[in-house]
Parts: sequence; C-alpha cells; structure tokens
Amino acid sequence: MKTNQNQRQHQSSLEGMTLVEIMVVMAIIALVAAGVGFALIPQFNKAKIKQTTADVQTVRSAAIIWLSDNTGCPSVGELIENKFLDQGARTQDAWGNDFRIECTSDDIEVSSGGPDGEFGTEDDIK
Repeated sequence: MKTNQNQRQHQSSLEGMTLVEIMVVMAIIALVAAGVGFALIPQFNKAKIKQTTADVQTVRSAAIIWLSDNTGCPSVGELIENKFLDQGARTQDAWGNDFRIECTSDDIEVSSGGPDGEFGTEDDIK
C-alpha cells in the first residue's frame, strides 16, 4: 500500500509547474531582457551618430565638387538632380531630418540637427 501512495505522490509532482514557478521564470526572463535592452540602446544611438557623421561628409564632398563647376550654394536636391550624389545616398540624418548646407566665401558646412533635430544646439553633427 505504501508503494502505491509513493507512486501517486511522485506522479503528481511530475505533472506540471505551479503558477508561482512560472511567475519566477517570467520575472527572470524580464530581468534579462531589460539588461540586454539597457546595454543595446546606447550602442544604437552611437551607431546613429557615426552614420550621420559619415553621411554629412559625403554630402559635403558632393557640395565641394558642385562648387567647382557651379556658382551658389547647392541644396541636397540639386546635388542628386545633377548626379553629384547617388539616388541611393542618404539625404537625411538618422533621425529623419534634412541636412543643412551653408556656404561661405571660403568654406562649405553641412550639418545635421542631431538627436534633438534642432540646429544650433550642443548635439549638432558637422
């Protein structure tokens, strides 16, 4: 009789997990996911800044070439239209804002508003 009772106890312990056990596992998974998220978000923002910096330099190079053949400060649209920039070239920064091209008598400055999207702030990319 005792072996029958032991078998039932053993069998019932193998039937499944309790709600508390499932909740503990879910909490551990949520903590791991949050840790990964906190580690990846800063890297994602750094990648956006690096990509925008490279794109600014590409547009600036195209504007310099434009000025060797033309007069006046070009727009990004004119650079693409006249094939100084490829159709597939990025004409906006990583945050979806247009680049600004400013020409002075001796220099060309291409800039992005940066993460906040506003020009003239600390996070501008030139």
